Amino acid sequence: MPDPALPSRSSLAARLDALPFSRPHLRVLTGSGIGWALDAMDVGLISFIIAALAQQWALTPAETGWIASVGFMGMAVGAGLGGLLADRLGRRQVFAITLLVYGLATGASALVGGIALLMVLRFFVGLGLGAELPVASTYVSEFAPAAIRGRLIVILEAFWAVGWTASALIGYFVIPASDAGWRWAFALGAVPAAYALFVRWALPESPRWLASRGRLAEAERVVATLETAAALRNRVAPQPEPAGRVLADSSAARVRMLWSPELRLRTASLWLVWFCVNFAYYGAFIWIPTILFTAGYDLVRSFGFTLLITLAQLPGYAVAAWLIEVWGRRLTLSLFLTGSVVSAMLFGTAGDPFGIIAAGMALSFFNLGAWGALYAVTPEIYPTSVRATGAGWAAGVGRIASIIAPLVVPMLLGAGGASLAFTVFAAFFVIAAVAAWGLVDRRGAALDDR
Repeated sequence: MPDPALPSRSSLAARLDALPFSRPHLRVLTGSGIGWALDAMDVGLISFIIAALAQQWALTPAETGWIASVGFMGMAVGAGLGGLLADRLGRRQVFAITLLVYGLATGASALVGGIALLMVLRFFVGLGLGAELPVASTYVSEFAPAAIRGRLIVILEAFWAVGWTASALIGYFVIPASDAGWRWAFALGAVPAAYALFVRWALPESPRWLASRGRLAEAERVVATLETAAALRNRVAPQPEPAGRVLADSSAARVRMLWSPELRLRTASLWLVWFCVNFAYYGAFIWIPTILFTAGYDLVRSFGFTLLITLAQLPGYAVAAWLIEVWGRRLTLSLFLTGSVVSAMLFGTAGDPFGIIAAGMALSFFNLGAWGALYAVTPEIYPTSVRATGAGWAAGVGRIASIIAPLVVPMLLGAGGASLAFTVFAAFFVIAAVAAWGLVDRRGAALDDR
């Protein structure tokens, strides 16, 4: 018999959705966002470090491609594993563990003396990174009020631009400063190991997850804290539990649930979008510094161009954050992917510095706006019992593309230069833009708490 003194899951969910944005929401958003920015800093740093190591260690294009791809192999494994663990162990717990894993592995990378050990450590870095990103977006979405949920997830994703800009600054000022510059860059990337302690102890667990595991008293305490901060205690009346609760008590059952008749179309569409966006994004942005260096620009100048291109990410997120609650998730995602198509084509044919920077900034603007919309829609389309699993497996499928892309790019560059490579990226963006229309748009709607 349920305890009549405890709230129902649906009552807790309704109270969460009705809350205005307040200080506890801000703490969840910024706490998760800092972790997100540190992730981006690590992923961005490797593109600059690869360009430096290619000179110092006389690496072949195939070897540099493998340094990038092995990290994405770890991300593919980590994304699926992290989602499953987050649905079983909790969002906050897994978030902290992933930060610790990749922070320690990044710091250890500063001490390597050869490519073999670097690749081993990059796998573990990817393992932590891959698990963290879908868990963080799921975590924030489960706190966010329904009316601004999509906007908050795009703002969370905007922390990626902060981290990538930090990596570009480190790439521009630290890495070229000495032969050991890349080691100092890796050392700075170890910061997440310390930040994991803050996440573990300072941020609350998701009340939706707590309620889904029957821990209603703990969920009530978290929701009550949010209501107290907003001075809205008990304004939402209790509601009956919805029928048709999703039963997914094991990892295998959760994965099977993603392909149930109700969810299979959205899962197939989501996986296709994630695969195509990952291929085009990582194929382009991991290789941009090297492409510019190969085109005749010295290391410092190519890193400077990349820094300017990176700065356009923040306006892209800002526009996407506004449009996603005005036009909805699918239209915003498709629009930004279409802009990415045009930008990729222009970048592939740009020949002068102005054209390279302008097209690169447009690609940053549209591609990162698309990422914001994608991260917003991904956790929304699944019930609470499989939400992190669904987000994690979609990200894992995407990471398969990010493994392949760094290995394929050298072949594309050899066969037809930047023009061919970016034409291929544009084609992947087209496929993603079409597949986006198979997703469910839950703008302003309550999350499915089955």
